[in-house]
Amino acid sequence: MPTEWTVRAITRAMLPVLLVLTLVELGSGLVLGSFESKLLRYPSLLVLVPVTIGTAGNLGSILAARLSTSFHLGTLSFSPADDELAGNAVATFALAVTMFPVIGFGAWVLAALVSGGATLAAQTVILVALTSGTILAVLAVAVTLTATYAAYQFGLDPDDVVIPVVTNVCDVLGVVVLFGVVQVLV
Repeated sequence: MPTEWTVRAITRAMLPVLLVLTLVELGSGLVLGSFESKLLRYPSLLVLVPVTIGTAGNLGSILAARLSTSFHLGTLSFSPADDELAGNAVATFALAVTMFPVIGFGAWVLAALVSGGATLAAQTVILVALTSGTILAVLAVAVTLTATYAAYQFGLDPDDVVIPVVTNVCDVLGVVVLFGVVQVLV
């Protein structure tokens, strides 16, 4: 796919995407604002917010980079039977399942050290992190696959479009999923 490297071409391709993503991020802030009292009551959950959001975006970005590379190499097919596609999705999920319990434990330890004692049990914070992370991994894979396929369909370079879309959407999903999981488990 030839890419035109001019200011006009880059602006034409990215400005609409960035404007939509700005509105999406506003939604994330509104959800986070409604969640504020619970976060202030449980400092370990407050610690989880940026780490959960960042990790979900990172998982999606890793997958997006792998899919973009496969796309440019001509080895990517959007078939459900594609072993490379399935392998990358499973690897993303496996990485989330191994990382989020560690993140939960780290958030609990940090909150206990900084606030002088944890108000939630370690297993509760770990369960919140693991559940949120598992759901976010599935959503990050779905968003990444959808964004990569859309970039392909619209003739856009996935290197330019997919990672900003995935990280911003995962920011919003991270807040919404964490809020939902906390409502159920805490």
